[in-house]
Amino acid sequence: MTQVGLDEAAVSAWLDGCDLGLRLPLTFARIGLGQSNLTFMVTDATGARLILRRPPLGRLLASAHDVAREHRILKALESTPVPTPAVLAFTEDPAVTDAPLLAVAHVEGLVVDNVQVAEALSPSRRGSLGLALATALEPIHAVDLGATGLEDLASHKPFAARQLKRWRRQWEDSRTRDLKAVDDLADRLEAAIPPQEEVTLVHGDFHLSNVIVAPDGSHVRAVLDWELCTLGDPLADLGCLLAYWPADGEPATGPLLATRLPGFPSRREMAARYGDETGRSLDAVGFWHTLALWKIAIIAEGVRRRTLDDPRNAAEVSAPAAHVDDFIARALRVAAEAGL
Repeated sequence: MTQVGLDEAAVSAWLDGCDLGLRLPLTFARIGLGQSNLTFMVTDATGARLILRRPPLGRLLASAHDVAREHRILKALESTPVPTPAVLAFTEDPAVTDAPLLAVAHVEGLVVDNVQVAEALSPSRRGSLGLALATALEPIHAVDLGATGLEDLASHKPFAARQLKRWRRQWEDSRTRDLKAVDDLADRLEAAIPPQEEVTLVHGDFHLSNVIVAPDGSHVRAVLDWELCTLGDPLADLGCLLAYWPADGEPATGPLLATRLPGFPSRREMAARYGDETGRSLDAVGFWHTLALWKIAIIAEGVRRRTLDDPRNAAEVSAPAAHVDDFIARALRVAAEAGL
């Protein structure tokens, strides 16, 4: 089956010329939820594998799905303790691809991208896995920006204000309907912005399905999907992790159902582990949790827009972010609990 978004003959020739030790023929299969950058597994004649990433098809919003930027970030992080897949090759050659194409190493391990994977784990392994995610944020937020050349990756101006401005604009550019709560939440967040104490690397989309963990759940082997990576407040990543971590009894679909299973740590336990690992105050975590839920709802609307514009972008499995209203409802609850 020919993969939409890839010229398989041209990409095979390109990879064959990259001195990666591959043996032709190559086979290509789309993997993952695939609602943002498209991801493909490449397997050679010996069974060796690698991963390809490219932007989605059709009209893209400005600054979104920047695979060239993701390539830069992954290369910079190779010299740090942050676990990432090794970069193998990158091209923007129009003879090979109509969009930037990134090849990275395949990392063996467990990806919890559906509830069945989590159901196969014991409660104790679920607990270890959840806390491993909170622990994995520490090296990301400890990256030396100057030493890695990432100091100019993004502005150093107050991050919350930048996020609100950017995602308000994304909402206007991608929305398929009017939803007053999105604007109301933005106003409440703007009025409650906490002071920015530091600027660190921020992954920008850190959650259970964006990591590869050891089979025993003891540690994270690779953090994936760096397209939203930026510079800003480290608690933004913790807020994102909590936003993608529904508790038992809260609405959830797809892979988000996994964290409601017995054994997974609570949001409070996840936050406490992060605080213990980093020594950072958690006073503003309610703000960042709310902002993350609001932002995910806007990203979800972008998924809806791209699928309406070009149905080829739809993955075979519904993405968790496809449920805009659920995220907005949760954001309103968390905002109220945080006193925003």
